[in-house]
Amino acid sequence: MTILVVGGAGYIGSHMVKMLLANGYQVVTLDNLSGGYRDAVLGGDFVFGDIADRQGLDRLFSGYTFDGVMHFASFIQVGESVNDPSKYYQNNVAATLNLLDAMVAHEVKTLIFSSTAAIFGEPQYVPIDEQHPKQPINPYGLTKWMVEQILADYDRAYGLKSISLRYFNAAGADPDAQIGELHLPESHLIPLVLQAASGRRKSVTIYGQDYATPDGTCIRDYIHINDLCQAHLLALQQLLTGDSSSAAYNLGNGAGFSVKQVIDVAREITKQPIPVVIGENRGGDAASLVADSKRAQTMLGWQPQYAELATIIAHAWQWEEKLLIRHS
Repeated sequence: MTILVVGGAGYIGSHMVKMLLANGYQVVTLDNLSGGYRDAVLGGDFVFGDIADRQGLDRLFSGYTFDGVMHFASFIQVGESVNDPSKYYQNNVAATLNLLDAMVAHEVKTLIFSSTAAIFGEPQYVPIDEQHPKQPINPYGLTKWMVEQILADYDRAYGLKSISLRYFNAAGADPDAQIGELHLPESHLIPLVLQAASGRRKSVTIYGQDYATPDGTCIRDYIHINDLCQAHLLALQQLLTGDSSSAAYNLGNGAGFSVKQVIDVAREITKQPIPVVIGENRGGDAASLVADSKRAQTMLGWQPQYAELATIIAHAWQWEEKLLIRHS
């Protein structure tokens, strides 16, 4: 079977490409390299292009027979989405419509969509299950929720089946350290902490320490990148068998770790001091965001294999050490 991975040169997409190849799929990656890296795509065919290009999509779908599509080509920075909402609506919604229309035109009826916990907004209860109200508080979350609703309409009208996977905090790196997290600029906590450990960054900032949590710092649900990709693979396989309806699942470990806990574990793993600066609370940061992933475990047969924070950080540290050598 041949799978199109849109955004397959990015952090999650590149790990997905590697897992698909390891499981015997033919893979075609479509990426404009605005946030990804060509050398992160470890096999299959690579096509430089953009889902905003309708004619390019038509050529691509005419040149291959795809059994399914995985969509990772969204912009993901919450702050940027507030400052430049047009960029987010154009790419995350309008360009996604181009992709869906190309799928319908070429009769490709299977899509795995990269969604987000940001669709829920401020949590009304924790852990957050799929029934939690959807009240996104920024354009990023709004664009993802819009696409989920569009997918429901495309299923009803055109028979396009989809599974939306709502991530909490993707983290870690390929256990073989072939690929890992590499954003410019970096905004995710674990790589920022490890950059402070390796000396590529002077310190890491804790934004607020007076939240209603045991140690005063925000709690987040970190899910290993390989566990995330495994859920995507199971969702894809379920849709490809033809015995599954469209669905949406929350993905997380179901356990939260505070910012201070992440830093403490990173100090143990790296054997480095990791200087810390205390900053002001950031507007919109919820005290605790933790997923209830029971539905994904039940319906997909998914079970995280790398649930320990120490394992997630150890794999990320292997990648950071590799990056340090590359930068030296």
